Formats: sequence, C-alpha cells, structure tokens
Amino acid sequence: MIITLKDGSQKEYPQSMSVYEIAKDISDGLARAACAGEIDGKVVDLRTLVDRDCGLNILTFSDDAGKAAYRHTTSHVLAEAVKRLYPDAKLAIGPSIDTGFYYDFDCGSFTREDLDKIEDEMKKIIKEGHEITRFTLPRQEAIQFMKERNEPYKVELIEDLPEDSVISFYDQGGFVDLCAGPHLMSTKGIKAFKLTSSSMAYWRGDSDKARLQRIYGTAYNKKEDLKVHLEQMEDAKRRDHNKLGREMELFTTVDVIGQGLPLFTPKGTKMIMKLQRWIEDLEDNEWGYVRTRTPLMAKSDLYKISGHWDHYKDGMFVLGDEEKDKEVFALRPMTCPFQYYVYKNTPKSYRDLPYRMGETSTLFRAEDSGEMHGLTRVRQFTISEGHLVIRPDQAEEELKGCLDLAYYVLHTLGLAEDVTFRLSKWDPNNKKKYLGDDNYWESTQNALREVLKEKNLPFTEADGEAAFYGPKIDIQAKNVYGKEDTMITIQLDCAIAENFDMTYVDANGNKVRPYIIHRTSLGCYERTLAWLIEKYAGKFPTWLCPEQVRILPISEKYMDYADQVYKELKANGIDSTVDRRSEKIGFKIREARIEKLPYMLVVGQQEEADHTVSVRSRFAGDEGVKPLAQFIDDICREIRTKEIRKELQEVKE
Repeated sequence: MIITLKDGSQKEYPQSMSVYEIAKDISDGLARAACAGEIDGKVVDLRTLVDRDCGLNILTFSDDAGKAAYRHTTSHVLAEAVKRLYPDAKLAIGPSIDTGFYYDFDCGSFTREDLDKIEDEMKKIIKEGHEITRFTLPRQEAIQFMKERNEPYKVELIEDLPEDSVISFYDQGGFVDLCAGPHLMSTKGIKAFKLTSSSMAYWRGDSDKARLQRIYGTAYNKKEDLKVHLEQMEDAKRRDHNKLGREMELFTTVDVIGQGLPLFTPKGTKMIMKLQRWIEDLEDNEWGYVRTRTPLMAKSDLYKISGHWDHYKDGMFVLGDEEKDKEVFALRPMTCPFQYYVYKNTPKSYRDLPYRMGETSTLFRAEDSGEMHGLTRVRQFTISEGHLVIRPDQAEEELKGCLDLAYYVLHTLGLAEDVTFRLSKWDPNNKKKYLGDDNYWESTQNALREVLKEKNLPFTEADGEAAFYGPKIDIQAKNVYGKEDTMITIQLDCAIAENFDMTYVDANGNKVRPYIIHRTSLGCYERTLAWLIEKYAGKFPTWLCPEQVRILPISEKYMDYADQVYKELKANGIDSTVDRRSEKIGFKIREARIEKLPYMLVVGQQEEADHTVSVRSRFAGDEGVKPLAQFIDDICREIRTKEIRKELQEVKE
C-alpha cells in the first residue's frame, strides 16, 4: 500500500500497519509526539490499522484534533484517579473542550483540597506509565460489562445506541472506560496538567435529571505552555463579568426575583442607555429604519400563525392553560410576528421597499436553570431587533448592508477583531423541525454563503443551527473562559410572509410575497455589556463610562469652584461627580483609579484663580494643567467620535 503524507511525500508498505507504527517508521520523535492520526481527512486513533492506499497525517499537540486526543486522555486519567480515591463515585462523561477537558461524576462535591489530592493521584498514574489499549464488545455484552462495574450512566449511554452497535472501550492498566477515542498510546505521554475548578452539572444537561459534580482541567505538552495558560486563566477570573460587573456595581441578582433576571444599578443602566440611544439614532438617522413599539405578550394565536407555538413553545413563558382558559397568552420570545402587523397596517408597493423596522425589544425565554450565567444567559433581555421587508431582488444588497452595520457597530466598540462568522444551516436529517423543502434551504443558505464570500469574511458552516424558518449568519465571540456565544445574527426568511399574508404590489400591479431579513445590529444589550466588561476589564472607552470625570477639590475651600466645574461639564453632557469627602487628595486619586475612571480633575487655589483644571487620566497619567474650556473641548470630541484611547499600563505618581 502507498501512504501519501501531509507534505506530499509517499511511503510504501507491503502489509497493513497501525498509524502509530507508520509514525515510528517515519521517526521516533514523531511517534513520541503523535496524539492521533488523520486518514483521508478523518481523525482516527493511533491504533487504527491502515490497510489501503490513503492520505495520512500524523496529528500532534499542535493540531486541534491532536490536542483534543491528548486532553481526552488526561480526562481518563482524572476519572481513574477519582475512582481510586472515591470508589463509590459513578462515572458520567469526560470530553475534551477548547480550553482543556472535564469529567462528570455522581458523588459528593469537591473542594480545592480534594482537587489537589486528585492531582497527586493523577501524577502517580502518569508516572506508572500504563499502556492504553482499545477493545470492543457487542452492545449487549457492553451493557452487561458496565452493569457488572456498577456504572449506570455508562449503561444508559450504551442503551441509547443501535442494537447492532459495536462498542469501544479503552483500558489503562486495569481502569476501563467507555470511549470512542482517540487516545494517546500511554499515560506517560501526558507532560503537564492542572485541575482548575469544580461545579455542579446536570446529567445530559437536563435539570430534571441527576445532579453531578464536574471537574474542569487543562493539559499541555509543555510545562511552560501550561504556566502561560494558567496565568491567562487568572487574568480571565479578574475580567469575568459576573465578578467584575458586580464589584463595579453595574448589576446584581436577587434570589427572590429569580435566576436569569438581573437588576441593573444606576451605573449599569446608564451604560445600557448610552448603547441603546446610539444604536437607535444610528439605525434611524443613518441606515433608514423606522421605529416600532409592540406589546411584550400576545395570545397564542399569534405564535401559532408564526409557527413558534409548534417549534418554540418549550422555550416560552406561557400564561394560562389551553385546556382550561378561553385565551392563553405568552411573553414574547421574539418581535418578528408583531412587526409583521406593523408592516401590514398600510398597503405597500414595490417603491416602499425595503421597509426597515427597528425596535429595542425586551424578550423572554425560558432558559434552563443550569444554563444561567451572569448577563450572558438570562431569561429577560433586550436586543436591537430589526426586520427588513424586501423585494427578492434587494436581498443581496440588504444582507450586505446588515453586515456593514454590524461591522460598524463592532468596530466602534473595539470588538471587531474578536469575532468569527458562522453560516448556520438546517439539519437535513431532521426536516420536520423546519419550514420549506430542500430547494428552499439550499437556495437561502447559498444566498448567505455568497454574501459572506463577497465580503471576504472567513466563516465556518454548522448544521442544525438555523432558525426553523431560515438560515443565519451568526457573528460569534468567546468569553474570557473560551465559551462561544452568538452576539449578532442576520437571518434570511423567504417563507414566513406566506403565513401572515404579507404582500406588496409589484411594478405590474400584482400582489406578491416579500422576503424578510431578521437581524440585530448590536444584539443583546446584556450580553454585549458582559462582553465589554471582559474585553476592557472594566476600563471602558470614555463615551461609555457611567462616570466620565470625577472632580477632586484639594480641600473644602475649593468646593465652590469644584461645583462650578461640575456645572460646566454637565452643561456639555459630560457625566461627572464631585468628591466632597474630607480625605487627602492622594487617597481620592487612588480610589478613583481603582474605580477605573477615565478622568480626574484636581482643583485648588491656582486652578480656581486661572479657571483651569489639573488633569489626570487612565491614558497618560498626569496630563498637566489645562484651561477648563480646552478640557471640555477635548473630552467632548473624544465622546462624540467614540475614540478608544490607548491605556497606560502603569501610572506612576
């Protein structure tokens, strides 16, 4: 057989060989570094026999799939260590993830001291250097095998597989786990790891099922890389919006109000108001939107017309019982069906299109309690929602316009470099979930695909992520821990107008169906605020800060001048306060720095006499004495242009 390697070179072998044996034949160093293989584009285990002509790539830790195999092996070592220390613990699942791995156990909770003990046991297992072997069993034998080991979660996983399945297991020195692989050849291949945290998790992500304990960890093939990662994780903890946002008094939550229902303090409210006013003015004044205001709830009749009752009811807050009540209402999970009736309120001709409707929409979704997190996953949220009713011939131009608007918003916020693009498609294996046929989905998906290509935007494609009525361009971003969320979405819908009998009169006088683009320009305000907190570690661009300037009088004698400065700043729309406390000026400056304020204005005798201010900032430290009028001009320009000034790493006093 002839094996074509990644660099194009070829190897010829007279008999079948495993991926690992071929790697070893190429070089001992490559075999030591090998984590998995890739045969004709498919990731395989190192133990996989190659018995035909093919393309082969030996995957190492530098490859994503190799990294995943390395970390998955570490998760098995974690599972073995837990079973050694806690024999009654039951194993659930233990996959690799972008930042490392985790494993779920049915047992008591874990403290940091427990994790340290488990780490020590893992080091022993790695030092023992057990060879990892793979074997398979027919489904029924596999079920019995796991029943004998008293592993009910593994039994359930196997029982969910087809009856003719052949089930694979991996054995490392007597510890056996159900697994599809791939894995390293030996536990001694693991060079550096760390257990980072533990938390509660539900079996299969279902809050009605068992509560498990999840241990998170990460692994690297070099200790230096692990050290860098752990330092980054510490920085992530400092930036975590759920921690930092509360410390900065931007939002809070209260148990008696409920999970996923954050309360915004005056500071956080002011930030969201600034974002909202900017987006509304931007859409209405520069992008040709009309503004609507629609109800927060509707009868179930509306959602039945739109299809949401059939496709999305489980994600809605329903008010009433269809079997008992004459009318059943639901809090709205989206605004589109409401805005359709705004469109239908007056007849439209082809000259009226595109008809772009924008609304700052408060929405409600019955998210699972286990999914709640800070501001990124909530049950009530507000988005910059919009629906564009268009002629078919306008689709390409309007889709590009939606992308341009989204990019402008991201660029202004300093977030454009932090996003990726995804074409979210239907799942052709589950067609009952969607409106339309194969041709509809192929044509709409291709329309979005071509727009992304013309904009020269790199993107991935994902099956099963589309809305039930059409495909989406999803603009994705990761939080400080690497978890990805959708920030902005643009959807093409060529089907739903039929349900609502939406029409326009074309150039020939005929009534025809429009297309609809569902889109957000900023997305969810709550999620965006979380993103901004983590991006800037709380040091926001000046225009977004709830407090832009703090005036610091040197003593009470200069309080009148401080008030005069305050009035002039306020008259120019600058958010400012006066520190009236009887504290030393150094203390006031340090506290303002801790609170991450952009500007501090120190005022005393000379400043009062000259009508000046002594300026200190996050950006340049001591900026010297300036006429008050000049400072106002400078900061107003900074706010007006939404400038993002470069931060000074360390301000020395």
